[in-house]
Amino acid sequence: MADRSIKGKTVIIAGGAKNLGGLIARDFAEHGAKAIAIHYNSAASKADAEATVAAVEAAGPRAAAFQADLTTAGAVERLFAEAVAAFGKPDIAINTVGKVLKKPILEISEAEYDEMSAVNAKSAFFFLKEAGRHLNNDGAVVTLVTSLLGAFTPFYASYAGTKAPVEHFTRAAAKEFGERGISVTAIGPGPMDTPFFYGQESPEAQAYHKTAAALSGFSKTGLTDIEDIVPYIRFLVSEGWWMTGQTILVNGGYTTK
Repeated sequence: MADRSIKGKTVIIAGGAKNLGGLIARDFAEHGAKAIAIHYNSAASKADAEATVAAVEAAGPRAAAFQADLTTAGAVERLFAEAVAAFGKPDIAINTVGKVLKKPILEISEAEYDEMSAVNAKSAFFFLKEAGRHLNNDGAVVTLVTSLLGAFTPFYASYAGTKAPVEHFTRAAAKEFGERGISVTAIGPGPMDTPFFYGQESPEAQAYHKTAAALSGFSKTGLTDIEDIVPYIRFLVSEGWWMTGQTILVNGGYTTK
């Protein structure tokens, strides 16, 4: 049987500078990863990426930050090539990249739709492609989607709608990469207590989301705490390898599907 533990493994995390991605990097460092490649999008998150690199290195693993706008296939290819050149082929690939837009369909421009599609669907597709090309056998891939995939709600058509294709990308990649022992899954957290959430929501909407989950009364703010998502990701890329092709909503009972 292959060794499915995180110890000694090489990891690449898209969107790994801060929030959930940064916490995953720190957690995997504590669980004995050998090296972690931390992707960040732009100069705005460079300092966060450098702080995460420092935290990972302090825990023992090697680490480096790699900047890229992943909305083109070429950029995703370069990210993997640079990470492989630095640390060798990865065993685990995690994509936390995403963009939220809360707007009625009638108000969404073509440019806005194209940007949402590029960030949420296109980049996820090519991340899966490059993961499949570069991962070692018996590896694992996880993509972050959204619990809104299980919601009947207005205003998130361009967000949930451009995350929805990832569910099928995940199924297809799981079938195609399975012959090499690679598991492929997606996790849809509920609204998370990070700046990613607050930028799009009015105070009234924030108040609703903080009470909408069955277990809202037991998290820090009523929203999904990123600390409660990391263990699921850790499990899926290690002992949970037998689960593949699945999209799992982890949200305290915010939505179901």
